[in-house]
Amino acid sequence: MSGLARHIPNLLTGLRLAAAPALAFLLVSGADRAALGVFAFAGLSDAADGFLAKRFGFATQFGRYLDPAADKLLMLVSFLALTALGVTPLWLTVLVIARDVAIVLGILLGRLLNLPLRVEPLFIGKASTFTQVGYVALTLLFLSFGSLRPDVAQIAVDVTALLTAASWLAYGVVLLRAFLARRRSRA
Repeated sequence: MSGLARHIPNLLTGLRLAAAPALAFLLVSGADRAALGVFAFAGLSDAADGFLAKRFGFATQFGRYLDPAADKLLMLVSFLALTALGVTPLWLTVLVIARDVAIVLGILLGRLLNLPLRVEPLFIGKASTFTQVGYVALTLLFLSFGSLRPDVAQIAVDVTALLTAASWLAYGVVLLRAFLARRRSRA
């Protein structure tokens, strides 16, 4: 493949970064179906850039940081916009954002204190992210094509909150184990 093709995954990730503010603008403008289209494009571009990076060896250090940043920005903007519209409860958005902030702060603390901290996604973390994406997609679908039944909406909120909280706790356990491992190694 040509040298230019090596940049396609990062280009797709860059487009996903641009999709985040576009999604928010479309939602607050009442263009729900267009917002759903942007969200779907973002999901497809995430899958495509990951496939290309792995399949053809196009992964870059820059892309390793940019890809999760684009994902987090898209979710942040989605939750904030849906909360601003009164569709998503504020407490759920706070929980989602606080979990991500806590994970980043935990990693920074681990590095600052030189803890034996392995930074890798946990299954529960992936399940939490999958559920958050599913929640946003479901909410956008119902905004676009019809109202969401209150009982279904509540189940979606509850499952998203439960997995997000469980993920937060699991990553907290990882940090606690790193503290204990360092303490044992010094004893």
